[in-house]
This record gives sequence, C-alpha cells and structure tokens, in this order.
Amino acid sequence: MNKSKLLHRQPIHPRIVFPKLLFLSFLLIFTVSLTLAQEKDKYHRIYLSGQDAASPVEWEFMVDDGRKAGEWSMIPVPSNWELHGFGTYNYGHDHNNPDRTLGKETGFYKHEFEVEKDWEGKSVNIVFEGAMTDTQVKVNGKLAGEEFQGGFYRFGYDISALLNYGQINTLEVEVKKHSSNASVNRAEREADYWIFGGIYRPVYLEVLPEIHFKRIAVNPKSDGSFEALVLLNKSSENTQIEVEIFDLDHQTSFGKTATAIDADEVRISGNFDSINAWNPESPNLYDAVFRIVHENDVLFEKTERIGFRTVELREHDGIYVNGKRVIFKGVNRHSFHPSSGRALSDENHLEDIELMKQMNMNAVRMSHYPPDERFLALCDSLGLFVLNEVAGWQEGYDTEIGPKVIKATVWKDANHPSVIIWDHGNEGGWDFENEQWFHEYDIQKRPVIYPWLIRNGVDTHHYFRYNAGVQRLAHGQTPFFPTEFMHGLYDGGHGAGLEDYWTDFMKNPVATGGFLWVFADEAVVRTDRDGELDADGNHAPDGIVGPYKEKEGSFYTVKNIWSPIQIAPFTMNTEFDGNLFVENKYIYSSLTGCKLEWSLHEIPDFGETDELASGELYLPNILPGERRNIKIPIPEEFREGDVFKLSAYDWTGRELYTWSWAIQSPLDFANRFLDVEEVAVGMIEVAENDGLLVIKADKMLYEFDLQNGQLKKVERDGQVFSFNNGPVPVGTRSEVEKVTWEMDQDGNISVESIYSSFPNRSAWKVFTDGTLYLNADGPLLHVEEVDFLGLSFDFPEEKVKGVKWIGNGPYRVWRNRLKGVEFGTWEKDYNNTITGYSYDNLVYPEFKGYHSNLYALLLQTEEGDIRIVSTNPGMYFKLYNPENPPHATSGVIPSMPDGDISFLHQISSIGNKFGGSETMGPSGEKIPSISRKGDRALGIELWFTFEEISQNL
Repeated sequence: MNKSKLLHRQPIHPRIVFPKLLFLSFLLIFTVSLTLAQEKDKYHRIYLSGQDAASPVEWEFMVDDGRKAGEWSMIPVPSNWELHGFGTYNYGHDHNNPDRTLGKETGFYKHEFEVEKDWEGKSVNIVFEGAMTDTQVKVNGKLAGEEFQGGFYRFGYDISALLNYGQINTLEVEVKKHSSNASVNRAEREADYWIFGGIYRPVYLEVLPEIHFKRIAVNPKSDGSFEALVLLNKSSENTQIEVEIFDLDHQTSFGKTATAIDADEVRISGNFDSINAWNPESPNLYDAVFRIVHENDVLFEKTERIGFRTVELREHDGIYVNGKRVIFKGVNRHSFHPSSGRALSDENHLEDIELMKQMNMNAVRMSHYPPDERFLALCDSLGLFVLNEVAGWQEGYDTEIGPKVIKATVWKDANHPSVIIWDHGNEGGWDFENEQWFHEYDIQKRPVIYPWLIRNGVDTHHYFRYNAGVQRLAHGQTPFFPTEFMHGLYDGGHGAGLEDYWTDFMKNPVATGGFLWVFADEAVVRTDRDGELDADGNHAPDGIVGPYKEKEGSFYTVKNIWSPIQIAPFTMNTEFDGNLFVENKYIYSSLTGCKLEWSLHEIPDFGETDELASGELYLPNILPGERRNIKIPIPEEFREGDVFKLSAYDWTGRELYTWSWAIQSPLDFANRFLDVEEVAVGMIEVAENDGLLVIKADKMLYEFDLQNGQLKKVERDGQVFSFNNGPVPVGTRSEVEKVTWEMDQDGNISVESIYSSFPNRSAWKVFTDGTLYLNADGPLLHVEEVDFLGLSFDFPEEKVKGVKWIGNGPYRVWRNRLKGVEFGTWEKDYNNTITGYSYDNLVYPEFKGYHSNLYALLLQTEEGDIRIVSTNPGMYFKLYNPENPPHATSGVIPSMPDGDISFLHQISSIGNKFGGSETMGPSGEKIPSISRKGDRALGIELWFTFEEISQNL
C-alpha cells in the first residue's frame, strides 16, 4: 500500500504571480509553498491524493460491477474510474434508453496514511473536494460521519477521535455512482452530460490548533469597506480576531482591523481606502490575513485571497459591478477533459481560461455544477466574471439535499471575487423553496438567478428566435442576458448568427449580454472502445473548440465581434488616408496604454508576402463607450501595397484582434498578377466534332459542349485535367437557350451561352497562348429568394492535394458567419474534416466549404495546378460540400450548391441545433433578389491557367 508523506502539505492559497499567470509559475510557487506550510499555527493541508489530475496518488481500488468488477487493483486519485478501465460509461440520457446498460456500480477505495504523534490534541479534518456520488468514509474501520450525497461538492469530517497518532492509519471510502436519493439522481445523473464515478477531486487533511476558524466569509466592496463573518470552532476569552490586508508579495500592508471574540460567530469590519477594486479588466487581488490573537500571541492564522468589488442587481436596468453596468460576453463551460473526465489539472483550467480570454470573453457560466476551487482562483487572477451554479440539469434537489449542497457551494466559493451570481439549477433544476439558503449563507447577498426564467429581476431565456418576445428579450423591460444561446452543434451556432444577435441586443438599454453554449466538445476517451472519442451522437459536440481545444472557425468570429477595441467600418483602397474611428467597448478601462500595430504588405505570388512598412501607435485616453478618430501614418509606398494589417493590443500586450484589408481592387491586382500585357501571340486551331467545339491553343486543348456551353475537357501537352462540366448555374432554375461561337480579329475564340435566367449570358474566351477566360453576367433576378447564387464546376475530390489562395481566410465562412477571417495569402492541405465529428483526424481549418473575398486561387492536384484569378469584387468560392455528421439536426444541414468547385455571388447560411438559420437573424434568411431593367450588376470574371504539378507537392 502507498503511504502519504508529509511532503504533500500545501497551503490553500499558493503564492501566485498576478495578474498575468503562466502555468510554470504554479509549479515554482507550489514548491516554494512547501516550506511556508510548515510554519506553526498557519493553515495548511496534507494531501492524501494528488493535488490535481496531473499529480495523482495511487490508492487501492475495486468496483463491484462493470469492467474489472471484483478485482482489487490500483487507481490514481483523483480520477474518474471509467477512464481507467473500471465500471460502465454512461451519458446522462441513458436512463431513458432501453438499449443502454445503466451502470450503477459502487467503488471501494483503500489508502494508508501516516499521522504524526504531535497532532494529538489538535483538530484533524479529512476533506473531499468532490466524489461521485454517495460517499461513505471510514477511518480505521469506523465511520467518519453520515454519508454525503451529491457529486459536485466539498464535504469533510472531523476525524480527530478516529486516528492512531504516531502510526499508520487506514482510510476506506465507498463511492456509489448513483444516489439512494432520487432527487440527487434527477439533478445530477439524469442530465445532458457524461456521468462518471469516483473520487475525482483532491482529498486532504487539515491539521488545526485547539482554536481555529471553521469558516471565513468576506464581503470586501469596491469603496474599500470590508466586513467578514468568522465562524470559530469555539470562543475564547481575552482573544480577538485581527484582519490585515496585504499585497500579494506581502511587502505592503494596507492596514488592519480587529474585534474581540465574544462568541463562536464573530463579525468584523473595517475600511481600506487605498485599495484598487477588482474587475475582469483589472483583476486586483489582495491577501486578507485572519489571525486569532491571545494577548499578542498568534494562536492561528489563515489567509484568504480576496478582491474588493460590489455587485448590484438594479431592476429594469441591469447588473452592476463597481457601479458599472455589465455586458456579459460569456460562454458555458463543463469541467471536462476527454482523457480524464471531470478530474482536471491546473493546466487544464489555465488552458480553458486563456482560450476564453483570447476570444475576448469576460465571463463564464459553470454548467451545470460548481467547479474546482483552482478554476475559480484562476478566474480571480486572470479576470473573468463567474456565474456559479448549483447542480440541477432540469430537475432539482429536494428540500433535504438542496440546503446541504447550497451550503457546501457557498461556503467553498463565496470568497472568490470572480463569483458574482449564483445560478439555482438549470432549466427547471430547482425547488424554489431552497433559494432561501443562498441568502442565508452568502453575506454578500449576490443575485440568485434561474437560467431560462424571468425571475428575481432578470430574464435569462434560452434558445429564442431572433426578434422574439412580448415585453421580454430584445423588446423587454427586464435586464436580459440569456444564460444559453447560439447552441453550437457541429459548425452551427456560435459565430453563425452572433453578429445579428449581438447587434440586436445592444439596441436595447436593458441588454446585459449572454452566454454561448458551449465552450468545448465534450467527447470522452472510451477505454472500452480502444480509445475512441465519443460525443454520444449529437448530445455533446457543441463546442467552439474541439475536445482537445482545437479551434473551429467560430473561435475567431467570437474573437472579432467581442473585441473590446473595435474599428468602425470604412472603405479601404489606394486612396486611404490613414483615418480610422476606434471604439472602446471595455466596461472599466480607457484605451490609455493600448496600442495599434500596422503593417503594409505586397503579394508577389501565392503563399508569399513582402513587408513594405510597419509601425505602431499608442492610443489616447478613449473612455469606455467612446469613439474617436485616430490617424495611421500612411507611408509613401502605400499605393504599392496589397494588404494592410492592423493589430490591437491591450495594456498588457495581449493581442485582441488582427484585421487585414485588401488595398488593390481585384481587377487592379489581377492586371499585375496575371501580367496580361505580356501574353504571347500564337496560332489557334478550332473544329466542331460531334456537338463539341475543340480548340487547340499553344500547349492547351479545350472541348466545349455546343448544347450548353459547358467546358468538357482540358488537356495540357497530353495531360488531362479533370476540371469540367461548367459553368452550371446554381441557386436558381436556369436553362441554356442558345450557344454560339466565333473567332475575334486577334484569333481568340469565344463561346457564348444565353440562359433563361441567371446569368442571362456567359462567355468563354480561349486566347492564342492557351489562357482561358470566363465572363458571366451579374445577378439580375426579380423578387426571387435565393440561398446561394453562382456557377459550379466539377473536379474529382480524390485528385485534390491542397489549395493556396489570395482572399479571406484561413477558415471557411457562412453567410451568417463572415467575421473572423481576414485578407491575405493562405494555404491548406486537403482534409475531409467533419466539424465537431472527425475526432480521429480533426484538422482545422476545414478544407471544404465557402471562402470569401476571392482574388486568386491555386488548386493543387495530382494532374497539375489550376490557377484561377477573379477580377470582380465580393466573390466567394466553394471547395466541395462539407459532409454532414450522421447525427446532424436539420438546422445544421445547410443548403449547398451542386458541383465540386463554385464561384458565387451569394452563399448559404447555417443554423443551430434547435432551428434553421432563418430563425437566427437577417443574415440567416434567404436573400430576396431585386433588379430593374438597365441595371449593370457585377458579374463573374475568371482567368484560368493549367500548369504542371508544383515542385513542393
């Protein structure tokens, strides 16, 4: 058996460098804290398990059912036992599925630990940060206390009387995966997430002196006023409680306050005028050192890391923190990792928060249970508002269990400044009678909300149609922030539709932001299926990022839309004079100390850019909500550039977003890129043969169908290119009515087609040097609604190796998700990623789909390179139709044009899990086309050249 050594001791608040935190800092600070923890009469822990999932300790273990049933072996603690080959995997909906085996196994743990002789006479507690679900604890064969019910909560026992001091002691823990209390199962186990078993959070001892704190609850406000409720294990005469506030290095004291102990519950207050308030933009933290002092002798000392901030809910107005009205830019987050379930490491927590901050989020909702204490400590230090949730997916705890788990949540998490709201369950997961216990235990009196209800002065309605509601939502009088919206199944939702929703929200003075569903795909490693990643059909692939945090296209859309520094729309061209309007979307911070970095680039060829000039500009004191003109110092060579890039950085140097714009028009760019003035003059051969027009020009041979004007064959020096069967109009019904051909005075051959509808007319031209050109009329339709509109061609997918292009990238787009891609040169190898599904080979950016703002592309194939240059602005291109996941709902199966490669005036949108794109705002609706006789609409103009295979393939 493994024995826990005393070197496992750790203080509850390891020394951390804030506000910018790196994971390596944790390791260093934890190591330093080992010596601090030995100081007499200071709070410390002795870990019996690992401190997190990355540093587990092996315990003896047996499970009574499922895999490895009845076999004693070893298991890491903390962990979920399914991930280590024990028991049964279950998703929460399995209780309603007769085809699934519902695992209800019990796990049995044994562990030996050493107890020092000099602990005798002290109080020794054993604390479990989380075990699923009903947990019974024995020490040396005796029960430590009553069974704890609830899988997401801290619980503990005073085991002083059960220990053998100076000897080895035996710990036995029995964990039942399903509870004997039906309401616990309904709240936690019959839910829309993976159901696990085991001791998945740390287990530790607290060795405390004769008199000590049982609870410290703080209420530090933004004006520097401070109060605390202190619960002692017993009172003591001639003794007082003293609180002193320090900076995190303990180099500066901001003063102290003290009060006499006259009972076992003591209130203490004071004022600390020189502190700085906490908010997500400036997460200022302090150490509040609580001491029990008897005649100048410190009997016990415990440090709470705190932030001074004030939370208010103002009815018919909004949620205010430190007197500023909050707009939540948030996301829901499961405590989850594919290879460890709900047992997480500091690195897991840090990675999630850093990704949220990269998306310019300022808030996170705990779905659907309280998180690890370390996650909240990182939210405190890095700066995120937190909605902390007592479990209850769509059913709530009864009035026996509810008060206990509410108390456990508030006692554990109430001192974190990041926690500004309590969620009482989710979507029906509550008993209203239990709400009183939040107010009973929380001295800060934070708002208590009910996700999906109008209640307690806020409206949190989930998954509503755009522009819905009578006296609510965007039309309401009640502060509105949906705690779930934009359900991100596969590639739908999230970024798709967000701009429409966000624009609509911000029109209403009571709009309070919202929380996207959900942060990451919850696909678990199935140790019973050779490591397959399983998202349980369409129940769990809802993330902005993949299970291992792979970034989908919506990641960058959210980053763009929620950037706190915004550039107002303007026209970029060679006449740009450097004037921009900068908007400050922060809540608390001016833009003093923020900067813009700009650079000017030339594009000589695919995949290449040359920097011509660059510079930086520090922003002036632009206050939150203000918009001000700034001027970029445009260099003399600006007109020679192709791309202008602009990056915004906050005062810490963190990149908020990088925009880029094309400077040249597609036509001007094409004239240089194609070098058309140097086209060689040669002879051309033409003949009609069985309804085909055969044209030979230089090294090229083309065949065109004289019935429909389509390109049927391309050949270069005997090498056939399988690019053919186009143009075919897509998006509207249109038939070819007439095809003619002619040779012009320069010897070039034109093939013209007339259509019954769009594009009215198209014409191929084969130049004497073999260059191929297509010109098609613009979209002159009358009151016809279209999902997409353009021209398509065929090319066998299996022959494609990759693509390089000049345009917006690198991710694909939808009509309702155009932000998050920027102009430049891009390239990607062929992949067949099915977003949120191809977990065996999840490659982002996806190859297939729509891409915007086409200037030029190079399709790399087994047969050679196909170079295509566009000369009209605003064009899209499509590379094949993305495959739909087998469990896709109708909303995330977009309408797509026929054909393999398409050039389009308009593209389709995508919906979300619960509705089609038409429910998500104007950009998700079909486009009504309008025209009038005499209009000259921009058409499709493309230049094609077919070349030998690139050497770098």
